[in-house]
Amino acid sequence: MTESNTHSTESNEPTGDVLGGPADNTTEKDPQDWVTGDEPMTGAQRSYLDTLARDAGERISADLTKAEASEHIERLQQATGRGAQE
Repeated sequence: MTESNTHSTESNEPTGDVLGGPADNTTEKDPQDWVTGDEPMTGAQRSYLDTLARDAGERISADLTKAEASEHIERLQQATGRGAQE
């Protein structure tokens, strides 16, 4: 292995916002603040929301924005015990 492929003892920690950092180091925005929040939900959101709604025994409109879908997903994850737990 070359030296560039090995881990050094020097700190190469990134500064500022990072991915994969601790939970308190996040760049999450409120869905209402998203620039694309008023666009139609994505296919992935629709599929996951359908699964969560079925598990929760709820019926939800399929005509949601990205931001609305995200809010329903978070709520239903907590209600069903699926997904990220805080």
